[in-house]
Amino acid sequence: MLRFENVTFKYSNSKENTLENISFTLESGEWLTIIGSNGSGKSTITKLISANLLVDSGKIFLYDKAYEVENLNLIRDNVAIVFQNPDNQFVGASVEEDVAFGLENKKIPSQDMEEIIVDSLSKVDMLEYRKAEPRNLSGGQKQRVAIASALAMKPKLLILDEATSMLDPKSRKEILNYIKKINIEEKISVISITHDAEELAYSNNVLFIDKGKILKKISADSMLENGKLLSDSCLELPFLDKLKVELNKKLNNDIFSINDDMEEVIDKLCKLVLKK
Repeated sequence: MLRFENVTFKYSNSKENTLENISFTLESGEWLTIIGSNGSGKSTITKLISANLLVDSGKIFLYDKAYEVENLNLIRDNVAIVFQNPDNQFVGASVEEDVAFGLENKKIPSQDMEEIIVDSLSKVDMLEYRKAEPRNLSGGQKQRVAIASALAMKPKLLILDEATSMLDPKSRKEILNYIKKINIEEKISVISITHDAEELAYSNNVLFIDKGKILKKISADSMLENGKLLSDSCLELPFLDKLKVELNKKLNNDIFSINDDMEEVIDKLCKLVLKK
């Protein structure tokens, strides 16, 4: 659905290219996580995808529509982005007003808004807070409202730009679970920009970028064998994933998957012990 072809970009105040000859594809329904160190070009990619920046050279396509002036409104209608700080995204005095804001800008008839607001808030379990003031919500709840506001626009592609980085572990996991459910059930494609290696477990594929160039695109399942790529990107495998790596090496068998949670790891270990 999304295609970068030899994309190069440089900011006007920079002497060097921020992105250089970048090429990759995103399939419909895919969750692609992009990781890399600070300044590697991750956020610039999201700005290009959301058409807030235009390439210096190369091409970007969304559903075979080139990122050209005549197509930009159509492209922006199909791409939604959730940022790091939810407080910077609120524009309404209440939760439902915030979700309605984008709908009003798209001139959605008022009689249709109610159904969209209810549907969007329900997807992230925030319907009961529709009358609440955003300032009274927790960080996780605020981010859930930001996601609901994005979903109300009916995007085909949802971008998470460090969207969970300011949340506590419990809220982060809740947000990611909500998005994964939407990704699977509604076939909405997801691009996640993150410094959190734990998010890789929610992905189909991972794109490593360094100094504006793609190092590698691999499946999330292959991540357990690529600790060096993570360390090169200033990331570290979480403890559970490190454990799975070491167990697979010790057993000389890929028994443990990146998608295995703690309970699944324990269950597999018990079965291995019982076999002996």
